Amino acid sequence: MSTISTTPVPVIPPYATMLGFTRYVSRTGPAKATFVGGLRKQRERRSGFNPHGQLVKALKADIAFRTGGSYLGGVVDLVKERWKPLYESLRAGGRTYLASLGDPEQITLVQTRDALASVGPLAVKINPHFGLRFGDGHREAVRLHFDEEPPSPELVTAMLHLMARHMEQILPDADPVLVDLRRGVTHRLNPATRPADVESWLAGEAAAFTAMWSATASPAA
Repeated sequence: MSTISTTPVPVIPPYATMLGFTRYVSRTGPAKATFVGGLRKQRERRSGFNPHGQLVKALKADIAFRTGGSYLGGVVDLVKERWKPLYESLRAGGRTYLASLGDPEQITLVQTRDALASVGPLAVKINPHFGLRFGDGHREAVRLHFDEEPPSPELVTAMLHLMARHMEQILPDADPVLVDLRRGVTHRLNPATRPADVESWLAGEAAAFTAMWSATASPAA
């Protein structure tokens, strides 16, 4: 005789990477719920692939070895055929960014740490790509933006604020920067922005994210 299973369905708590959460705050209307539903499905399937990994390694190698973009050029020939157009589209902007840093001899690549933030009821993983130390002593924690579209003002504000809020864990005394790698443009904190206002806005967004996450839970079998 068959019995009905009483095993509870695992609860997947609300969670987002910094990239996922900041992409969410850039969306409006029904697109927000659709986006959160997609993130939850990825989490349930434990799926996800980062196509930019080798490009980030090449950029870091050019900084560390002061090679001016030669690694960025060479990596295009090393990736699978399907990723070549993506890498080619990012190469020129990556070299523009390298040139914007100034004298390579005055720049050192440094390690950053990830941080886990609580934004309202939501856990958000803060994960810069690398850190830099300049000859004059100042440091930067760098997050890269790879998308075809430039980062929205909302994404820039949210990402830089989240990094700044946890900088003591990430890279003490560093400034957060977001680099739009396709265009080689660096975004920095707007000094006119009030952190308390951003905190309030993000807490509201996080509460809505959490509600949508729960609403998109898969029904029990």
